[in-house]
Amino acid sequence: MPQVTIVLPAYNIAPYLAAALRSVRRQTFADWELLLVDDGSTDATPEIAARHAAADERIRVLRSEHRGLLSALNLGLTAAQGELIARMDGDDLMHRDRLQEQVAYLTAHPEVGVVGCLIRCFPRRVLREGMQRYEAWLNSLITHEDIVRDLFVEAPFAHPSVMLRRDVVERVGGYQEHGWPEDYDLWMRLWLAGVRFGKVPRLLHFWREREDRLTRTDRRYAVRQFRELKIHYLKQSFLRGRETVQLWGAGRGGKEWARHLERRGLKVTRYVDIDLRKIGNLVRGAAVIAPAELPRYRGEPLLVTVGVKGARELIRERLTELGWVEGQDYVCVA
Repeated sequence: MPQVTIVLPAYNIAPYLAAALRSVRRQTFADWELLLVDDGSTDATPEIAARHAAADERIRVLRSEHRGLLSALNLGLTAAQGELIARMDGDDLMHRDRLQEQVAYLTAHPEVGVVGCLIRCFPRRVLREGMQRYEAWLNSLITHEDIVRDLFVEAPFAHPSVMLRRDVVERVGGYQEHGWPEDYDLWMRLWLAGVRFGKVPRLLHFWREREDRLTRTDRRYAVRQFRELKIHYLKQSFLRGRETVQLWGAGRGGKEWARHLERRGLKVTRYVDIDLRKIGNLVRGAAVIAPAELPRYRGEPLLVTVGVKGARELIRERLTELGWVEGQDYVCVA
């Protein structure tokens, strides 16, 4: 039985697959199997997969009808023999030390159930500013505390860069379909189950940026669906048993959050903002107040919805000065 099973779902990924498989076969850690789940590809993906499987007995190809990523992931989990599951995508590249470093981390930290690593998006020439900011943010989250603090901001791992203990994934029911991102949903369920997270603070995974990748073309990855996911899990954690909430941010983002929250049965009682033109006015029937007025309303949960570059840290500083505790009095979202 291999210690690590690499689960690599593949659908019409022929132009990139050979390079991805070569990066796996060059790993300094050798005790692995790779399950390449071909999700009904119609290009040269099956031929490339078969060629590499014939050259390396650690590679197994599972072929199914085209049912989508979630089905392919769960098929890989079901067939996995390793106690550790490493994710990989067919258009990405692994640093040769990635598996070795992640296995060593999980061995040294038995309390951790999911370990990521630093990532680098490529090719750099096509990266938009938003993706560069997301990459920097991902790489700033190293410890469990870092990751949990920003868990409702965005998905805190690049999915194909992680290694997970198979038993913790099975304990929470594997990947599930809820109409939103399957990996982000898994991180939330693992967190609620008490699983600890971590990252190897070293660049070990190269994440390909493509205009046609699933996160840009599938409706499950739309901003609306991310908000629905966050509210679903906020209601099971920070907002559990609550009927009202206050929002920091009376701009477009705050209004969008208010619409989603109200559809899920939560009333927004007030907004907090530093814009003097907004303070004292009403937004969707709720008053806009200045940060200095917040101490009067401590005890009512606050969501920080401002996503402008640098603003979140300034708001955190202000709330700390007021004696508010993150995760207890307020949570940052985006």
